[in-house]
Amino acid sequence: MTRHITITPAGGTWVLRAGGAVLGESQNALELVEGDLSPVIYFPREDLGMAFFDRTDHSTHCPHKGDASYFSIMSKSKTYENAVWSYENPIEAVAQIKGYLAFAVQDGVAVEQV
Repeated sequence: MTRHITITPAGGTWVLRAGGAVLGESQNALELVEGDLSPVIYFPREDLGMAFFDRTDHSTHCPHKGDASYFSIMSKSKTYENAVWSYENPIEAVAQIKGYLAFAVQDGVAVEQV
């Protein structure tokens, strides 16, 4: 793992909400802390309603994690563009996040511990 990134199990149960609906719940989430940034909760794909996510062409590169792919969240009332990212082939140092998705918390999208 890179020196300034830590990945640990996120204790308890975590819920993803978008547009007021629960799109996922997990007791197997991971917490990634990178330097001084706020912790990010990563959900395993199998704990999410993947039918609500639409892959986009957007991508970014992080020198510490690799290339990120993005998805938009399709809710009844709104589309949250590029609100989901996934490192589908992360660099070896953060291989634990492969198969996990993270979410840009914004108005209408919430990641909560319950």
